[in-house]
Parts: sequence; C-alpha cells; structure tokens
Amino acid sequence: METSVAVDLVRETLIGAVIIGAPVLLVGMIAGLVIGLLQALTQVQDQTVSFVPKILAMAAALIACLPWLIERMLELTRLAFENAALVH
Repeated sequence: METSVAVDLVRETLIGAVIIGAPVLLVGMIAGLVIGLLQALTQVQDQTVSFVPKILAMAAALIACLPWLIERMLELTRLAFENAALVH
C-alpha cells in the first residue's frame, strides 16, 4: 500500500469517527449544560439527577440517528475495502 493511500484512509477514518460520534456527544453536552443550569438554579446537587437524563437524551439521539450512522459506517467500510484492494 502506498503511503498516500494509507494516510488518506487514516484521515477518512478519523473524520468518520468524529462525524459518527458527534450527534450523540453534542446531545449529551447540551443536556449536561441544561441540567447543570437547572441544578444551579434549584440548588439540587445530586449526581443521579444529572446522570440519568443525560444518558436518556444520548440514547434517544442514538436511536434517532442510527440509520444515518449505519449508512456512514458502511461508507467507511466500503472505502476501507476498496483501498485494501489497491494493495496488489
């Protein structure tokens, strides 16, 4: 495998990993911000109050984005196999 092909494959894989993880992480970050603000306003500082809603929001985002995420992962897999065929 040529060096340029390997570098392109690694770059596409890293970008794909960021894109695949971004929706769930963004929802978790927004939920954490909202919950933290509500906890600061109400002065309720229990750890489970922040943990459970964030997990539920992230699970809902994962379920909502799952078809798109699977499609993106299939594209990355297809790209990896096509580049592996270029080895010989």
